[in-house]
Amino acid sequence: MSRRQPLLLLSGLICDETIWADIVARLDPLADTRVYSFADFDSIAAMANEVLRTAPERFALAGHSMGGRVALEIMRIQPERVERLALLNTGARAAQDPESEVRRRLVAIARAQGMAALAPHWLPPMMGANRARIDAVTPRLARMVERSTAQSFAAQVTALLERPDALAVLPTIRVPTLLLSGAEDNWSPLAQHAEMHRLIPGSTLVAIPDAGHMAPVEQPEAVAAALKVWLEA
Repeated sequence: MSRRQPLLLLSGLICDETIWADIVARLDPLADTRVYSFADFDSIAAMANEVLRTAPERFALAGHSMGGRVALEIMRIQPERVERLALLNTGARAAQDPESEVRRRLVAIARAQGMAALAPHWLPPMMGANRARIDAVTPRLARMVERSTAQSFAAQVTALLERPDALAVLPTIRVPTLLLSGAEDNWSPLAQHAEMHRLIPGSTLVAIPDAGHMAPVEQPEAVAAALKVWLEA
């Protein structure tokens, strides 16, 4: 029997194990998973250092959204510990002005009205599945948002807006790398992943139909299937 690989799953902005729950069960025969989330962290570097402090010596690494930015920072500072890399619904460039405006508006809503009020502003624009699937998964995603705090949301937004540009890291990556995007992801679009694909030698690009920015929740079967191929590469 082949060994189960240590696999670190890095969550995105105000996300927790909810994002990965449907994936973990499907990968259990192949991977010994550990989910990381980053409540109250205000820098990508601090997030990466916390993962490295608590991680096994060698591991596979998958990051969703902000977690992908953390994964790229790990590849910058300690690439020798990473056996394979998956970047889901994410990007490598530094923040631009339009992103800053949108994120700061959402922080203002969270601070003034609370996290329950934030959820209907934050979640719908990120979803790309059919209406029935969106209706099925939105309540648990909303509960996930409500478990966070406006303070934590603001801290993580600061981390994202001050994130380093990681484009220079991409050509240095020498491990099996999966780039996965929801075909309907308007926040981290497929073109963004195609750019990273061109810059990472030997990488694989997968588009998940009928999925947006929350692809691991919207289409877990398809996402898990892509991750299984990546883990066995």
